[in-house]
Amino acid sequence: MDLVPELAPNGKPRVDFTGATWQCSSQGVGDVQIAFVDGYIGMRDGRQKDGPILVFTPGEWRAFVLGARDGEFDLT
Repeated sequence: MDLVPELAPNGKPRVDFTGATWQCSSQGVGDVQIAFVDGYIGMRDGRQKDGPILVFTPGEWRAFVLGARDGEFDLT
């Protein structure tokens, strides 16, 4: 039986990232960290570990990564 997490007011799942293993790129200073928990992906600012966590579904994460690879978020 799959357990569906409780939803936050914004409609996103509430995922417990307590004890999660946070990862950062080996390139750069590790300001952005990600963790994989219960089939969801969390992203946070490594400088504010108690700050908010963005939660992505696998489909949302894939779209984000592909967009980043294609330069969709380049500001220059």
